[in-house]
Amino acid sequence: MGLKSFGRRLWAVLDMIKVHHTIFALPFALLAMLWAARGWPSWRTFGWILLAMVAARSAAMTFNRIADRRYDVENPRTSRWPLSTGAVSLPFAWGFLAACVLLLLFAAWRLNPLCLALAPLALAVLLGYSLTKRFTVFCHLFLGFADGISAPGAWIAVTGTLHGSAPAWWLCGAMTTWIGGFDLLYALQDLAFDREKGLYSFPARYGVRPGLRLSTAAHLATVACLIAAGLGAGAGWLFYAGVAATLLLLLYEHSLVKPGDLSRLGKAFFTVNGYIAIGLFLVAAADLWMGKR
Repeated sequence: MGLKSFGRRLWAVLDMIKVHHTIFALPFALLAMLWAARGWPSWRTFGWILLAMVAARSAAMTFNRIADRRYDVENPRTSRWPLSTGAVSLPFAWGFLAACVLLLLFAAWRLNPLCLALAPLALAVLLGYSLTKRFTVFCHLFLGFADGISAPGAWIAVTGTLHGSAPAWWLCGAMTTWIGGFDLLYALQDLAFDREKGLYSFPARYGVRPGLRLSTAAHLATVACLIAAGLGAGAGWLFYAGVAATLLLLLYEHSLVKPGDLSRLGKAFFTVNGYIAIGLFLVAAADLWMGKR
């Protein structure tokens, strides 16, 4: 394989796994990092955390595409994805997955012994998510938890211990319910297909309206977890102002998706959630900086 061909396939894989969606989970992990360090840690620590985050999500998403390949080929929404069309071969995808796993393990080793010891457990959760749609309607929340463990992971990366990590675990809860909540909305696109194939999507099993109600409940739980995280971290008023703004954005997100109208689902999923992730991190960082003045 020539360098140019390798580059095309690598770009196709990165597009296939939506590597830019790392922006959803990364700010929460970085917030846990800031709270653990009570400020900005060393650039070395930040660099290895960033590499671990990108490698972990890339591994999880690549395995998801491999595990769901037989469904993706048949699903009209996913039939044009690179692995479905053959633009990316299965051996290349497996090779990329292996490289991501090795990068994650290497970054964990460079951070501290506890990170390395827990890395296989984290990988089991990250890769295991892709199989949950075969047996549980709560696969959406499992996805959120798989992303959410990045917060305690970042805490351990900074401190080398789980001692005092309650704020990071509350952030994990916030990510579990936030990502799980908007994955419930995203799953509405595949409702008919999931029913046909017997997959355990919550909306496919119980209908659109129950799915919307569970998504709303999950996002209310997100706000509660964020408040608890702030209390545990000793956050100031600016952080809670950010939480209030997050609540308003989540309410707006739900106003965009109606039982009979999914035309604005893309705006709800990508645009609003991007604002939530980045905005809350920036506000929390500013709050921490003000508290140290």
